[in-house]
Amino acid sequence: MSEYRPFGRTGLKVSPLTLGTMMFGGYGNPDHADSIRIIQRALGAGINLVDTADVYSHGESEVIVGKALRGRRDDVVLATKFHGRMGDDVNRFGNSRRWIVKEVDDSLRRLQTDWIDLYQVHRPETDTDIEETLGALSDLVHAGKIRYVGTSTFLPSQLVEAQHVARERRLVRPVAEQPPYSVLARAVEREVLPVAEQYDVAVLPWSPLAGGWLSGRYRRGEAALPTSTRAERQPGRHDPALPENARKLEAVLALTDLAEEAGVSLIHLALAFVLEHPAVTSAIIGPRTFDHLEAALDADKVQLTHDVLDRIDEIVPPGTTLNDADAGYVPPALADAALRRRTPRAR
Repeated sequence: MSEYRPFGRTGLKVSPLTLGTMMFGGYGNPDHADSIRIIQRALGAGINLVDTADVYSHGESEVIVGKALRGRRDDVVLATKFHGRMGDDVNRFGNSRRWIVKEVDDSLRRLQTDWIDLYQVHRPETDTDIEETLGALSDLVHAGKIRYVGTSTFLPSQLVEAQHVARERRLVRPVAEQPPYSVLARAVEREVLPVAEQYDVAVLPWSPLAGGWLSGRYRRGEAALPTSTRAERQPGRHDPALPENARKLEAVLALTDLAEEAGVSLIHLALAFVLEHPAVTSAIIGPRTFDHLEAALDADKVQLTHDVLDRIDEIVPPGTTLNDADAGYVPPALADAALRRRTPRAR
């Protein structure tokens, strides 16, 4: 692992690559022993930041991480998230104080630890006052159950609001943000990344390989595109028949050619691109197999030339996301037509 990076202004140092664990458990790799070996290999390679979430395989990922960190907990910066639905009850999800106080204990139990280093709001929730959320998280910091607070996939305005509410109410402020960021999804370059820099917020991009689009599996001249479970689960992001995904495929093939010219793998080019941005702290890799992990390791040692970076900008212009489905969050004002219409719909 190359030089460790400052985690905002917290004083922590973290590896340029973060091990994401979404693919451990029933959603990806159901073999606990194999998943544990992958985690331990990542730690042995110098990765010291491990990220999971309660909703990953409905808690199973946290259980696997807890097993893998036995005897090594003090050497790992452990991050998890809350927000997603964890049961049928109407209140078993979200960003309310009631749910946060309940769910942190469940995560601590699954992770077999007394504290979580970074507890993150997995998605914004406009129905819940950010003061309520930050108030509950502040109490957890004071109780010693969590060390720091983070967010994920927040809009720029929501990032700023969280900082201001924390300052005005003397609450613990978020010190990290997880945005979607890759060569194919660059919208966060417009405001999210500059806002993070302005407020000294660490940035941990998720999906830097664009959900597998930048894994090297698509090759020019192939008669048929490879199939994947992701395409079945998220056709909006992966179905090549959709025009927006056809544009992604065109960009991927051009980036593959560029990587070959530069003498690096497409995976290393994609990760090095994300790590090049001055706002980015650590890129989250989410391997399902040993091969996936090995292919991503040492990407932090790749230095892309300005010529290569300029070529990337020509293929996918700065600030451009080729498919809006890769944004990870649709604001209610866009998702609900009723919020854009003064007259209610007749019944």
